[in-house]
Amino acid sequence: MSSKVKRTYASRSDKPKPCFLSPASTLSSPPPAPSIKRKRLFGDSQSQVDASAKRVKSSKEKPRQKTLKQLHFCIDQSIVRTCAICKLSYTKGAEDDEALHRAHCARVQRGMEWGKEEERDKAGAGNVKEIMEVVKLKDGRKGRIISVDATVGGKIGTKLSTLLETINVTLSASTLSLEALRASKAYLFLLPAITPNKEKIVGCIFAQRIEKAMAVAPSSSSIPENDNTTPSSRSLLTLDDTSGLFCYPELLPTALGISRIFVTSTQRRQGIASSLLSAAAQTAIHGCVLDPKDGQIAFSQTTGDGIALMRNWGQGGIRIYDEDNC
Repeated sequence: MSSKVKRTYASRSDKPKPCFLSPASTLSSPPPAPSIKRKRLFGDSQSQVDASAKRVKSSKEKPRQKTLKQLHFCIDQSIVRTCAICKLSYTKGAEDDEALHRAHCARVQRGMEWGKEEERDKAGAGNVKEIMEVVKLKDGRKGRIISVDATVGGKIGTKLSTLLETINVTLSASTLSLEALRASKAYLFLLPAITPNKEKIVGCIFAQRIEKAMAVAPSSSSIPENDNTTPSSRSLLTLDDTSGLFCYPELLPTALGISRIFVTSTQRRQGIASSLLSAAAQTAIHGCVLDPKDGQIAFSQTTGDGIALMRNWGQGGIRIYDEDNC
């Protein structure tokens, strides 16, 4: 019977096996390769942040829809309106027209402001004069009158140009020529405002030097039936049919012409226009006081209110002149 040899660990050889190492390596296994991290540029990160922010913003915010206005077409009704206060015609619904009307209507009713800035310019300008320091109105209030050359510059000139434009629109008058402005003075009536140290321009007239004008014929009711000295009606020039204003065609020497008269609608019937006319008659020509009864003053604008003022203030001696031929 053959005996089996049982191999155990003890039977293994105790001699260690030689281990061959390369001279360049001192470790049993090479170290792992270090991982190189790539730096993220600032531009890349910023663009990613902006892109994500835009996506969030665009997803949250939706474009606002503009407010729409419904238009109504009325064939039987005009969209042009005429203000009963300032008589200005404008297009209803047009924002520019309505804004222009609001500004113009406010000046017609309440006038324009005169404050500290205008007073500073007045002190430095030699063409602005104090004519009357105290003028009492019919209701007891007191104002003052100053005169300004029509071609004055600065802040006063800008305000005067705006005022003249307002007057021209109100009277439906044409623009005064540069030659007429150079020969003109503006007389302003200033009334204290509610705000302290401020005043309002509530009245204005433009007076200019002229050479000739036509005499206004008396009304038919004031002419005696047996008056043979009055020229026949055929030789008279008709200026206003509704008010019965006629004048003689002969040109007579005249010293002063009033081209524009304006008083705010809230301050009328207080004697402002008459005070301005009297101030112009006394001071427009240096050293010469003019008398309207002698036909030394003429008017160019013949509106309904202007005709009544001419007859009341001039007492029959008023004349009419042509702005383009005076």
